[in-house]
Amino acid sequence: MCTMVVESTKITGSGKGTNSWFPIQEVNVSYDHPFHAPMEYTVNLDFTNESMGPSARVVVELSARSAEELIGTIREALRRGEKAIAQGK
Repeated sequence: MCTMVVESTKITGSGKGTNSWFPIQEVNVSYDHPFHAPMEYTVNLDFTNESMGPSARVVVELSARSAEELIGTIREALRRGEKAIAQGK
């Protein structure tokens, strides 16, 4: 059964496609069947720049556990990075 769960948000960043780096403007996050990962359901991250066409995207499929670990890892990196900046490192 497809969940049809998709959340989108505007972001600012860069992604590396097959040819070069490009600006990323949006990320679509879904929890549904993957296209490639050998799992029944995955958290799918689709980083895009729609104005540049379908080749301007980076897609990642993660297990639910890996997605949870990634959330914690991002939070820790932000916490430590902000602390380092505040300390002038």
